[in-house]
Amino acid sequence: TNFYDLMPPTLVSRNIKEINNFLSIHKKSIIKPLYGNGGKDVFLTSLNDPNLSVIIEKFLEYEEHFIVQKFINDVSKGDKRILLINGEPVGAINRVPLSGEMRSNMHVGGKARKVALTSRDKEICRRIGPLMREKGQLLVGLDIIGGILTEINLTSPTGVQELERFDRINVAGKIWEVLEMRYVTEFG
Repeated sequence: TNFYDLMPPTLVSRNIKEINNFLSIHKKSIIKPLYGNGGKDVFLTSLNDPNLSVIIEKFLEYEEHFIVQKFINDVSKGDKRILLINGEPVGAINRVPLSGEMRSNMHVGGKARKVALTSRDKEICRRIGPLMREKGQLLVGLDIIGGILTEINLTSPTGVQELERFDRINVAGKIWEVLEMRYVTEFG
């Protein structure tokens, strides 16, 4: 939440009034768990959705806040995953959803495609990278749809194998280099 100016309108809440107000302003929105992964429990909804109350009830069972985020139509063109190692971008893949699907996660059938970093992607990385490095985050996945940051993945940044296959980048080797440098710096 340190980067709201890079993100679509986003609400992290458990308050039904706040959620309904957000949906009335932003119309189509994604509701997803704060600590989810792989596209699990991600719903596209709106204030007119007859299943909205059931979706909210499901999330309220988790006893934790959840995310409501304005839907970005460009997801049909793909959801770019940029991998950062020690705060620096090493490359990206574009995860394209199946026809009729709004989730692009590879766990639910999204297809990985080779893609280059745009100037906007690099700008986002310049903003986020230093904080990730400062916080000691070694491997981070940034999700970008239509030039807009939708997630910062710290616990499940998939895409390493695909990036290695597409760009011949030894991501695992780069991670070990950083770990070795940290070890030498800390222990001499």
